Amino acid sequence: MTTRESLAKKVAWISVISNIILTLGKLIVGSSANSDAVFADGIHSAADVFASVIVLLVIRIANKPADDEHPYGHGKAEIIVSGIVGLVLLVVSLYVVYEAIVGFFHPVSSPNILAMWIAIISYGAKEFLYRYSMRIAKEQNSKAIEAIAFDHKADIVASLAAAIGVLLSILGAKFNIGFLLFGDKVASIIVAYLIFKIAKEMLGEAFDILLERNINAELLLDYTNIISSFSEVKRIDRLRAREHGHYVLVDLRISIDYDKTIKEGHDLSREIKNKLMKKHDNIEEVLIHLNPYYE
Repeated sequence: MTTRESLAKKVAWISVISNIILTLGKLIVGSSANSDAVFADGIHSAADVFASVIVLLVIRIANKPADDEHPYGHGKAEIIVSGIVGLVLLVVSLYVVYEAIVGFFHPVSSPNILAMWIAIISYGAKEFLYRYSMRIAKEQNSKAIEAIAFDHKADIVASLAAAIGVLLSILGAKFNIGFLLFGDKVASIIVAYLIFKIAKEMLGEAFDILLERNINAELLLDYTNIISSFSEVKRIDRLRAREHGHYVLVDLRISIDYDKTIKEGHDLSREIKNKLMKKHDNIEEVLIHLNPYYE
């Protein structure tokens, strides 16, 4: 097992265990303490458990080397996972909104203060888990771990919103301020919006990568500068690069003097490839096509 795969599994297992604990806590307390916001947050944590389990199942596939059937590797398995997690979060957000709207048409009562404390505990735990997961995701350039981190990020603000909503409802009941009693319902809608926003970002990125969108202009410019630093390169005819999960594939067409030998062209291509991969360690392959250049 590679270090990358081992770290990814460690992050996923930590996420699974912590989310199971938080899910049970928020669902039980949210239901018994009469808090829609905390209960909705618990549903989101349940979705996190599902997401983490999917990641555990796909990590080994994504890290498999290229083979005859998959010559470009298996990196896109991580993107598929990210898209699935995004879809799950989208469904969760719609369900939470539906439950909140229905709640406005029923008698409203104040939640128990225990709901606020469980939301605060969840906030602290998720803040730690988000920072830890995102650090590992950046170090390993893993979209699957990044998907887990985004799940934690959604929970951070969602838990904070739930805590504030519960507090407002409690204050509304204590001081007999009617509209504050709806704080918990409003908080659950805010939670739904935050979940929806994260889902939209994840689905957008997954679709872009699966449709092989070119990488960002800043990286392409850096690639161009590296290639142009070779005096033998007379012209860059085409430069394309696409993410393939946790790595990048580069396609390059350059023009060199027409009288160069095959060996000279081969050596130049190898030097360009090595320099690109040395500067950007997430580049997995550089395919170079040589065109003849005439004055």
